[in-house]
Amino acid sequence: MRKKVAVLTLGCKVNQYESDAIVAGLGSEYDVTENLEFADIYIINTCAVTNEAERKSRQAITKAVKLNPNCKIYVCGCASQNNPAQFKDKPNVVYVSGTADKLALCSLDEIEENKAAELSAPTAYEDTSVAATVRTRHFLKVQDGCNNFCSYCIIPLLRGRSRSRSLLSVLKEIEEVKERTKEIVLTGINLSSYGKDIGLSLKELIKAISKFDIRVRLGSLEVGVVDDELLAALKELPGFCEHFHLSLQSGDDEVLKAMNRRYTTAEYADKVALIRSYFPKAAITTDIIVGFPTETEEQFENTCRFVKEVKFADIHVFSFSKRENTAAAKLQQLDPKTIDERQKKLSAIKWELKKAYNSSFIGVPLKVLFEAKESSGYITGHSGNYITVYALDASPGEIKTVVPSKIFEDGLMA
Repeated sequence: MRKKVAVLTLGCKVNQYESDAIVAGLGSEYDVTENLEFADIYIINTCAVTNEAERKSRQAITKAVKLNPNCKIYVCGCASQNNPAQFKDKPNVVYVSGTADKLALCSLDEIEENKAAELSAPTAYEDTSVAATVRTRHFLKVQDGCNNFCSYCIIPLLRGRSRSRSLLSVLKEIEEVKERTKEIVLTGINLSSYGKDIGLSLKELIKAISKFDIRVRLGSLEVGVVDDELLAALKELPGFCEHFHLSLQSGDDEVLKAMNRRYTTAEYADKVALIRSYFPKAAITTDIIVGFPTETEEQFENTCRFVKEVKFADIHVFSFSKRENTAAAKLQQLDPKTIDERQKKLSAIKWELKKAYNSSFIGVPLKVLFEAKESSGYITGHSGNYITVYALDASPGEIKTVVPSKIFEDGLMA
């Protein structure tokens, strides 16, 4: 009887891609699930972007043991790279590795129990094609690592320096999955730096994939990569989804400087205007951290004003999370109550802006990739500009043009 393996993923799209590679690598030797359910073996791909992410990574172990007290647990990822000790002493954990060589977990029988892997951050791009595992929306990893060293972020220490996947490898995977997926999402730890280490650029990657007639969505971008050449290349991409997730983090220049973000709010606004000159109806979304240690009430209000001026389609609002071994960890931290109040205020603004953006597409035809059936009976999907659309007369995996009639839940009703 074959053993059952549950591969559990926490964190970002890059982690999901790497988990997909593990699932594909396990092949036909095991019954594999990606759900938290009874299994003989659990592989937990952890996240360390915040304290909460690490807590959830540890919590996954507890949940696995409750489901099967006799299971074996293998841990990998950013949280175990950051602090392997927090996992080694947990019940049923037999192996702990970090961010390097995750595909070693495809050979479970060859891994010696109770022996931790080498936990040095990777220095070369590890090519892990996952063409055997294809989703309706296929995350395609093209880059890993980061050279930015923002003062609050620990990821460069865990993932290593920026490194890019070869263009040939990227094109080969698209060729293999193009008939089995409806949308490709280009992703990386810092997608904007793609190609800098191999004599290429994100613009050249976009031009190279323009030969494929498939929906293409970009992961998170940095301000510096946005220019006329990139936008012109995207304009020529047949299936480009008009959605730009442009990282901001704060709407105050002094806070941006303290964060070691290399742009001003004026520069950011200029890039938003440039995007809209090419794609007037594009969704521009972002991430913002509230409660950075040096953030004053006035600086927070500057952020609130700035996001209203930009008119974001959506905002991911994060409360500052202290990460050891970062510059920001050495600063005097703000009172948790203050951070919570700011988080709630900015979240309220986020919903106002999201509703306003979504409302502008009532009565406007949208091409939607429907993905899942909800317990409510509605089929949900996303338009090219990443509006969540609800419908009753659609099927998961179908791309369909619909005309939204009203605001519904967090999106629109078709």
